[in-house]
Amino acid sequence: MAIVITLVLCLFTIGNVPTFADSGSGNLLKQTPINITVSLSNSADELKFFPNNLEFTSGKRYKLQLTNPSPQKHYFTAKDFADAIWTQKVEAGNVEVKGAIHELELKPKAQADWVFVPMKPGNYQLRCSIAGHTQAGMIGKIAVVSGK
Repeated sequence: MAIVITLVLCLFTIGNVPTFADSGSGNLLKQTPINITVSLSNSADELKFFPNNLEFTSGKRYKLQLTNPSPQKHYFTAKDFADAIWTQKVEAGNVEVKGAIHELELKPKAQADWVFVPMKPGNYQLRCSIAGHTQAGMIGKIAVVSGK
């Protein structure tokens, strides 16, 4: 039974891969992702995102490389942004996660890659949802601009 459910979910997911006429090949999975690196804090443990202003173009495939060089855990929380993108996968260590992602927790010295395609232009808020971190300045802005 579990195998059947997994197969149905895989077929459903594959069938819902968005395609765009202007993506070159017509299939986003064939598009080379644009790499963007964001550091959650730094080795001095500053409560900031580096960089804290991000801009993406709708219809393009990205690999957001998140790193946490600090000695404490941090969150990359941007729910409205996550709702406005199509997530292909998140990879961390030997684990690959697929489906809806709303926030990522990065433990000290961890890294994760989030592969996605922005679908809906707009301006979105980024923050670390750990108590006190947002208030201390661990915030940012994400803009998705139209690809047309």
